[in-house]
Amino acid sequence: MRIILYTGKGGVGKTSIAAANALLLAKRGKKVLIMSTDMAHSLGDSLEHRLGKEPEKIKENLDAMEIDVVYESEKSWSHMKAYMRQMLTMKGDGGIEVEELLVFPGMEELFSMFRILDYYEEAKYDVIIVDCAPTGETLSLLKYPDMLSDFMEKVLPIKRKGVKTAGPVIEKVLKIPMPKDSVFDDVEYVMNKLERLQNLLLDKETVSLRIVTTPEKIVIQEAKRNFTCLHMYNYNVDAIIVNRIYPANAMQGYFNKWMIMQKEGLDEIEESFSEVPRFHLELQKAELCTIPVLEAAGEMLFGTEDTMKVLFCRSIYDIIQTEEGAALRIYLPLADKSDMDLQQNGSEIVLSMKNQTRRFTMPKEFKSRNINRAKFEGDYLLIQ
Repeated sequence: MRIILYTGKGGVGKTSIAAANALLLAKRGKKVLIMSTDMAHSLGDSLEHRLGKEPEKIKENLDAMEIDVVYESEKSWSHMKAYMRQMLTMKGDGGIEVEELLVFPGMEELFSMFRILDYYEEAKYDVIIVDCAPTGETLSLLKYPDMLSDFMEKVLPIKRKGVKTAGPVIEKVLKIPMPKDSVFDDVEYVMNKLERLQNLLLDKETVSLRIVTTPEKIVIQEAKRNFTCLHMYNYNVDAIIVNRIYPANAMQGYFNKWMIMQKEGLDEIEESFSEVPRFHLELQKAELCTIPVLEAAGEMLFGTEDTMKVLFCRSIYDIIQTEEGAALRIYLPLADKSDMDLQQNGSEIVLSMKNQTRRFTMPKEFKSRNINRAKFEGDYLLIQ
């Protein structure tokens, strides 16, 4: 079973490309589920089919759904939300403001990712195609499992024990209700699914991310940053999709300068993502919606390529031998040295790239050592 996530800057055509890939695979006999995790759903518009929060049959071998994040949140988080609502309404009347405060940043999108895990574990489909939210939201979402793993392993058991022993006294003195076991059960349920989700997302034989871009400079720059950050978190990007390429015969005269800029953008994509498979789709004469148009686009875009396969894979880090001894080598394609900060915190390497930070647990070979120096060699950061 395969899971393929399409991501990229807002407005580049992720939904259309994801739908075209899903229709192509269904036509080739694969059992496909396509789902949208973007809160601003447009998958139903693209397929011209009203979609709900459960899979609906679009055509033979293809089901589709648009995830309802409020529904998923209630299903996974209801006791915790009820407790928070109780805390927030103790001194006043509940209202819409309280409900808005109970929407924790990123959590609703996370619950939508749980549906991917659910359908993977059910094993009803050959492939799940995911139309993701724009780049920034997707990156935030993919960091959640890594960020919350320490809380799950260390903090949660202590908090539950502390509430059981000291909770009644605090509740009596401060008049604050203590969370019941059902609240902790919610948290443990979420943390357990987080751990399984993280293991799934990092399984490079199962999960691939594909970045959709257009030939414009600003969009390409975001695609490059996205590519670097996804590798930093050890996610496998196995293809780059270049959408909305203007046909040469349509760009004469007034639009000739656009043709020159587009060629510069396409050259930059070729140079930047030279090792990764790249697929190109020209701007179509009709809008990319309706099943016949999307099916034709899928054939034009992917041709005879088996898009079920993992198209490219590379390990993010390994240990190599240098003249100065063993060194840790981390693959950071397109990284800008000026944007990077490297620190060591005990047995962890803390690597920051602009507003993204990743902690690497040091391999056992280096557990008792400190970082001496680091340098870039091509697309690799070499840490001595």
